[in-house]
Amino acid sequence: MEQFLSERLQGKLEKLADDDPKREALQAQFQFEAWVSSAAKRASQIQLVTHSLKPIHPDAKGTNLYVEPSELGHAGLVSSGVLGDAFQGDVVGNAAALDVYKFLKVEHDGKSILERVLEGNAELASALSDNTEQAQAWMDAFAGLVQPREGAASHTKAKQMYWLVGDDPARDDHFHLLAPLYATSLAHRVFLTINEDRFSEAAKEARKARRDKKPCDWGYRDYPNLAVQKMGGTKPQNISQLNSERGGNNYLLASLPPVWESPEVREPLRSDSVFPRFGRRKEVRWLVSGLRRFLEEGPDPVVATRNRRDAYMDALIDELVLFASELHVLEPGWSAKSECRLHEAEALWLDLYRGESDEAFEARRESEDWPAEVRHRFANWLNRELHRRLPVGDAEHQYWTAYTKKKLDALQEVLPHV
Repeated sequence: MEQFLSERLQGKLEKLADDDPKREALQAQFQFEAWVSSAAKRASQIQLVTHSLKPIHPDAKGTNLYVEPSELGHAGLVSSGVLGDAFQGDVVGNAAALDVYKFLKVEHDGKSILERVLEGNAELASALSDNTEQAQAWMDAFAGLVQPREGAASHTKAKQMYWLVGDDPARDDHFHLLAPLYATSLAHRVFLTINEDRFSEAAKEARKARRDKKPCDWGYRDYPNLAVQKMGGTKPQNISQLNSERGGNNYLLASLPPVWESPEVREPLRSDSVFPRFGRRKEVRWLVSGLRRFLEEGPDPVVATRNRRDAYMDALIDELVLFASELHVLEPGWSAKSECRLHEAEALWLDLYRGESDEAFEARRESEDWPAEVRHRFANWLNRELHRRLPVGDAEHQYWTAYTKKKLDALQEVLPHV
């Protein structure tokens, strides 16, 4: 403790001339008993917290909370509860009194002064003062940092949210009014973790190895589209102590839907069927493999078995509809090219808008029962995929065909082009 005060005093004296009259007053101010007495009085101006209000709005005045993360459940969610005992408390209040908290953070034998205060450590009391009552009064004042202030209160500049806890949203008494606070201890851990992942020597070495196409015994993490929120402007200490340590910087992880990048859709030319191409789709391979493994187990012919088999069929038919819709966006008339060798039924199915400029094609599309042929060819393809390990035949073909018709007929009520 003496060393802490000496270092702070020295830092201030270095800014003064040797003959400056303020030096004597400053030295008196930093006498141990005088400084600790002043610190104990100023301790009421600051509060140790884990959840603070000022990051919500810098002019908001209301309740801040100190809650040990180990006392919070997290139910598998990322929250302050995941911090456990490894967390840093934050300090809010009068920025001019933050030196009191810095004093209380001083460690001896791996334990801070504040921790010893909260334990009621007798050795600390003896070190503070020979006067037992004086020492206890100072310790009580310092312990007040973690005590909640009387009277929970929000503020007009704080955020508030009505949360339905009853069943009737038309009744006011079925709502709770929530006042969100900033999880400052969690935010600080996130900031330190991201900085370690971005700027540590290990991360730099791993990135360099990747650029140079060389092996590395460890990996690294990237945070795409990371944003930085500045709090406190030129005086981040007015928000909190931890915010000051971060220079006012607070990271915001990207919470955005993925950017859809559709692969280029190629015309299905030089092939007599699109089903082999359909079968190479990642999702389709996964579904066919799952259906095959399920049927190989020889499940009992019960409702649960039929439901699971039909669930695979539903997913396969959904993929088939998606596959067809992707080809529907091609320039109409592609099936008229000399390179197109598709079966007529598949061309009528997939070149959806060719009939707008080709009356003969549209007439065939309206008059012929090409959907039945498409279902037949789909069932043939599925049987071939399963036949590698299963004895499938006409009965299965008939079921696939009938089930596909039932599913597509239902879809056509909302998707006429299916």
